[in-house]
Amino acid sequence: MKVIALHQEEKDIISQAVANNRHAQQKIYAGHAPKMLSVCRQYIKDIHQAEDVMITAFMKVFANLKNFEHKGSFEGWIRRIMINECISFIRVQKKVKYIEDEAYFEETHNNTDSQFNVEDIQFLIDSLPDGYRMVFNLYAIEGFKHQEIAKMLGINEGTSKSQLSHARKMLQEQINKLKNFQNGTE
Repeated sequence: MKVIALHQEEKDIISQAVANNRHAQQKIYAGHAPKMLSVCRQYIKDIHQAEDVMITAFMKVFANLKNFEHKGSFEGWIRRIMINECISFIRVQKKVKYIEDEAYFEETHNNTDSQFNVEDIQFLIDSLPDGYRMVFNLYAIEGFKHQEIAKMLGINEGTSKSQLSHARKMLQEQINKLKNFQNGTE
């Protein structure tokens, strides 16, 4: 019973927001902004730029709210807009360079017990080159397939796989260095 009531409440708020009810729009923004800022922050290093992109994306959310068909998650729909806006922002910055490296290798990754906090992990991801970071986030965090990533970024599927492989290798090297530093062996 509660699930139905919560779903109906979300539908009502969305309907009110479509009708330009500012209170409903504020409620949607307040309910989703913190999580969406963290999504934008995964792609954009600078917190102020990430916040600007998030606000621009929310403007697109509200402009296109009438197109939301209540199929699937509303949060997922917003998240997709955020990701697309981040990709557009990075593309405009022309900072991303993809290595057209069709030769990649699948490697086994040892799941190390995480002794790092979220800030450490975010720092390591931030240190990746933009292309590596974008593909890594889209694949490992967002769960997109290489074919989808290739289409989103305008690259070959092999390039997506290669970028992910290089990103993983670089992250593993950084994790090992950080572990050695923390253990006093470096």
